[in-house]
Amino acid sequence: MTLCGVLAACQRAPQALPQQAYIWQRQWSPAVAAAMQASDQLVRGWRVLAAELTSQRQWKTANPDWEALKTTQHAVVMVVRLDGQTDSLDAATQNHVTGMLARWKQQGVPVAGVEIDYDCPTSQLPAYRNFLTGLRQSLDRDTSLSITALPTWLNSPELSKLLAVTDESVLQVHAVMNPRQGLFDAERAQAWLKAYAKQTSHPWRVALPSYSTRVSWDDNGRISTVESERPLLASGNVAQELTASPTVVSAFLAQLDKDPSPGLVGVVWFRLPTEDDVRNWSQPTWQAVLARQPLKPAVTVEALATAQAGLHDLTLRNNGNADSALPLIVRIDAASACDAADGINGYALEADAQGKYLRRTREGLLRAGYQRNIGWAHCGQQHIQLHVEH
Repeated sequence: MTLCGVLAACQRAPQALPQQAYIWQRQWSPAVAAAMQASDQLVRGWRVLAAELTSQRQWKTANPDWEALKTTQHAVVMVVRLDGQTDSLDAATQNHVTGMLARWKQQGVPVAGVEIDYDCPTSQLPAYRNFLTGLRQSLDRDTSLSITALPTWLNSPELSKLLAVTDESVLQVHAVMNPRQGLFDAERAQAWLKAYAKQTSHPWRVALPSYSTRVSWDDNGRISTVESERPLLASGNVAQELTASPTVVSAFLAQLDKDPSPGLVGVVWFRLPTEDDVRNWSQPTWQAVLARQPLKPAVTVEALATAQAGLHDLTLRNNGNADSALPLIVRIDAASACDAADGINGYALEADAQGKYLRRTREGLLRAGYQRNIGWAHCGQQHIQLHVEH
């Protein structure tokens, strides 16, 4: 090879890691199948919630779109979630899992593997290993066994023994641990990956977040509720919306592509965005991140005249491909001669020496391709001048 050829090889762009996505709905709407189809060219596999075992030993079974799963061109992993507080690691639970697997295959779903998602305390790892050993023996060799692994297990000598039982694993690096650290901390996640790579000799993947969650804390600073996939009755005196920033996660993904940890074979996204999922990135943003495209939000504000003379609706629009943080301030130009105004949907009217403005009262994202009505104004001018301040 010539020197030119050697240099070209050295400068070759990093290979993008293969990607899969979790489908985490118990009740599937048409939007789920539509999202699968829209993202078909960007992922290589689906990890689909099949059932959850509660701490009260009750099974909550998902009702997927069998036709969508049967016709997918990608491998399907059937995911069973066990509540972290349950101690039902027995033959009955094992039989329930294998029974579900048989039913999924009878439906014609191309099930390639089973994944157990058990967020147990570190002290439960030996019992968990025994459960997985029995489950592995009950599966045929063509069906892989994987688990979701937690960073809190990293300091336990039991972790490597646990991972030795499985065919592969998925390390979760998004968590609600501290409101100041948010939902995803890239530096902390990178440290977890390096530590995890030393614990297993089997292939593994990393789960990256695309969602947001609302967390409430009690008077003692303890987490009281975490609202992600489903609305909950909020409790606690302090609540905060924690969001996985598309920009931060995209930069982290680029680093993984460039320098993957030993044994890392892919990324699994939590979770597949759908049109119904208000606590997730938009489809355009998610697809842009998966395709390694530059993220370009384009937030504008406009005043739309209504049927009533002088009355305008104030609307934010995001015409870019990236979800964007809501602007902190939308200022109404004094020359617009507005005698009345008010804010809605997370904005409130205030005023200073420069005039009236709408101030954001809570954080949030304006999804790519979406708009939000944030208020109204009654003005003497036909064309209102508005200014966005971040």
